[in-house]
Amino acid sequence: MRGRYKLKMLLEIAGLSHQTYAYNDKHMDEQANKDKLIEDEIVSIFNENYQKYGIPRITLELKSRGHHINHKKVERLMKKLKIQARPKQRKYRSYRGEVGRIADNLLNQDFTTNDFYEKIGTDVTVFIGRFGKVYVSPIIDFHNREVLAYDASVNPDYRQINRMFQRLKIMHGNEFKNTIMHSDQGWQYQMKKYREKLAELKIIQSMSRKGNCLDNSPTENFFSRMKEEMFYGKEHLYETEEQLIRAIDEYIYYYNNKRIVVRLKMSPIQFKNLQQGTLLCI
Repeated sequence: MRGRYKLKMLLEIAGLSHQTYAYNDKHMDEQANKDKLIEDEIVSIFNENYQKYGIPRITLELKSRGHHINHKKVERLMKKLKIQARPKQRKYRSYRGEVGRIADNLLNQDFTTNDFYEKIGTDVTVFIGRFGKVYVSPIIDFHNREVLAYDASVNPDYRQINRMFQRLKIMHGNEFKNTIMHSDQGWQYQMKKYREKLAELKIIQSMSRKGNCLDNSPTENFFSRMKEEMFYGKEHLYETEEQLIRAIDEYIYYYNNKRIVVRLKMSPIQFKNLQQGTLLCI
């Protein structure tokens, strides 16, 4: 009785009827339940999309699922849930200023070739997953776009570059004569050890100008293709670094041996075998 009397007193003070109070009390519970349903959907959408969706995309996805809600409410609920989109991962950049010698740009965006091993390029790219990061360092022949050698590692240090060179020497060591190796101005490529390795293989060094990605576009294009075809949209398939590195190995084998280069009308290795077979016949 005391509770009812107290409630009656409060309603009289507020100037509300009991019917109005009962109606609002009932619908507040309904609204709370409705918000809980939407909150669960927001968390689900957020996690399903690698925690990259922000307010606009979550609002659109909610509407596609039948929840007609505006972006302001989505913003309020996301703040309540303490979730926000993870920032876009930045491209890996190895430039750290001038830590060694900067070579001349010998190509000046002229990537045309007349033969294999005439102009080759290198760079480092990063794959970012829930498990961490994997760095890939390849050497690409601009003549047929073949990956001549590469290394995939969780550490972008000079040991990775050294392993790449070891594989290049084993697989192609006798093929280089005045070959131009083009790279950006990354710290790895400014090192004395790097220049010495090039000299050992009879390779001439060339470097892009700072901030101009077009200076090394064949290598950049390879990275874009690889990520688009075997990584973007499939990140959830890779739970460990080892799984991703295995997938990178499989993709590069496919890229070299099976994937058709439109300009060549066949894969890089098929084109090389055909051209070298023709030369042998002559």
